[in-house]
Amino acid sequence: MLGLAYALGAFLLWGVAPIYFKAVGAANPVEILAHRVVWTAIMMIGLIYGLGKTDAVMDVLRQPRRLPIYALSTVLISINWLTYIYAISIDHLVDASLGYYINPLVNVLLGMMFLSEKLNRWQGLAVALAGIGVGYQLVAYGEVPWISLTLAFSFGFYALVRKKAKVDPLAGLLVETLLLTPVGLIYLFWLGSQDAGQFVAGGWWMSVLLIASGIVTGLPLILFMFGAQRLTLSTIGLMQYIAPTIQLVLAVAIFGEPFSPATMVTFAFIWLGLVIYSWDAFGTYRRARRTA
Repeated sequence: MLGLAYALGAFLLWGVAPIYFKAVGAANPVEILAHRVVWTAIMMIGLIYGLGKTDAVMDVLRQPRRLPIYALSTVLISINWLTYIYAISIDHLVDASLGYYINPLVNVLLGMMFLSEKLNRWQGLAVALAGIGVGYQLVAYGEVPWISLTLAFSFGFYALVRKKAKVDPLAGLLVETLLLTPVGLIYLFWLGSQDAGQFVAGGWWMSVLLIASGIVTGLPLILFMFGAQRLTLSTIGLMQYIAPTIQLVLAVAIFGEPFSPATMVTFAFIWLGLVIYSWDAFGTYRRARRTA
């Protein structure tokens, strides 16, 4: 039950995160990203030290040949974070939620392409349905749903690179944010010199909110790590749909974003693909348990 509570807490926090990013919306997306990087790095330093995981970080730093891998993962997570913040700032949270619905199916596709994993017929059908859903939106609107695809593929490739790196998740996040911190600080100091940043101009409450970006980023990750240690992958896999579902509800019911019939058709294809994918994954897990 403790593992379930940890994981549920993580997905709930990820689900309501758009409320936070709306609250700091007076700052431009790049400024929010810069603060998120800097304050997350500071939080992760304290956390890594408190958990006694400094050796894991030192192992990474002692292998300079692996730094290009972390540089790549840093670029990918930066693209993901910036796209997500930008989507919320322009009232496209529906598109963002669609991206995170697509992500599990993108992971299956990338596993086939780069890890020589085989798709069974149900997984193939699920991926095909997702492709049909995206294609329908392309035909209906005459444009590629780039926010959804950028979020899905940037996080998919990020997970792929992380899997190849085989590094402690917390240590990896610290290294990534440390690599970005100098760039973030330079940008924030430049904004301050131009009197364009919101950290000071926005008042003390905005300062507190921007500092809190470290907690908004780090806390759900910590809860997820603790939950994942205690739960099966199939349970985690099913729970991962909680966050985009909350985001979709927030987008339509709270933020008043449109949810047109064409968008509904796209979501219907994605949801059907996810049902098939989850059913197949759960069946595979149960057969493995019986065999064991």
